[in-house]
Amino acid sequence: MKRLLTFVVVVVLLGWVLFKAAVWWLADQRLAEARDAVESAGVIERGAISSGIEGRLLLTDASYQDFRLAQPVDIGRVAFDAGSPLHLLTALVDPGNLPPAWSLRVENLRLVLEATMFRNWVTASGETNPALFAPVCGPDHRQQLGSGDLVRMGVNSIAGEALIRQHPDHLYLELTTASTGSLGIQWPGARVNILNPDRMAQAGSEPMTVTVRDGGLMRRVAAYCARESSVATDEWTSIVMDAFRQGLSARGYEASGQLLALYRQWLTEGGELTLTLDPDQPVFGVPVRGANQDGAGTLAVNYNGQSVPDVYLREVEPPEPAVSEQALQPVIPEGEGDLVAGWYPADLTEAERWVGRNVRITLSNDNVVEGRLASVGEQTLEVARIVGGGEIAYPMMIRAIDKFEVWRRGQTR
Repeated sequence: MKRLLTFVVVVVLLGWVLFKAAVWWLADQRLAEARDAVESAGVIERGAISSGIEGRLLLTDASYQDFRLAQPVDIGRVAFDAGSPLHLLTALVDPGNLPPAWSLRVENLRLVLEATMFRNWVTASGETNPALFAPVCGPDHRQQLGSGDLVRMGVNSIAGEALIRQHPDHLYLELTTASTGSLGIQWPGARVNILNPDRMAQAGSEPMTVTVRDGGLMRRVAAYCARESSVATDEWTSIVMDAFRQGLSARGYEASGQLLALYRQWLTEGGELTLTLDPDQPVFGVPVRGANQDGAGTLAVNYNGQSVPDVYLREVEPPEPAVSEQALQPVIPEGEGDLVAGWYPADLTEAERWVGRNVRITLSNDNVVEGRLASVGEQTLEVARIVGGGEIAYPMMIRAIDKFEVWRRGQTR
């Protein structure tokens, strides 16, 4: 009996060791494939791999550095729970064969914010229409809320946790942060397909329910951006609403009165917003009525637990572009005789007098940056460039500047 018990214990220990070794090796192989798949976009640091006999795979101290971002996304702990050891091994052998029910929890997720989060080589995506949801945040109304504004508001990082829970009949996703609110998605019939990076979730049989909570952020944004824009909060809200209308009009839509009122309320008060959206439909399933059509349905929306009726869009004729290409060139003051417009060197110690003008800066590493001089400090200056319909400010150390030029009229040599 003692010999049989010893044999059983040895077999169990051997099986446990083989299971742990197999999980570690398979996870390492799958993560290596993931690194190869994203090598053109970023770098994955997998951290330490461990597992549990209940069918759980753990990664600790992992990170992802997207080449477009100035800071990596640090991940304290990733837990993938397949439900059983067999399901875990099967999923690691064939990632396309996930079990009917599983969960992925990401804890201690953190992205440190900088004044400029995007690399200098990141350019506009080609979108020519005005942005829809980009609050004005500066005296120049083309300047929109960015990471630098969040830092100046005291939001130095985005930290929280994420959860993906796959059920046999629906998919649930949740992202919760400490200071910037949360996002939850309930999608009946949808399933995750990790083998398709372009579309990780296969569409469900019904629209998804999206719940957004701002965590008090919108009130802070409204107060900060109104102050930065040198206007009262009500006037700032009107400016943002006008930009929202223009963005919709450029796409051939007009918002209903209730949709405009809802957006205005969200801008100034925030709160909890629940919408029913369908990614497979035009404009995410928001009902669109013809120019003279009524009663074509409304979007299911709840704001702070109360149903909001009559939320829809109406088709309108997009306006013709009113601004010529020449009008986008640097503005040259008139009445300066026969002076020639061009780039002229300027004294860097007097850079503050050129705030608001177009400048060209050559750095010590030979990089050249052109844009509107936004601000000048004791050690840095910021140049704002138009990116994707808005502006991104690029802070640069003054000591790293080799050449400072201003676009103006002047005498040629």
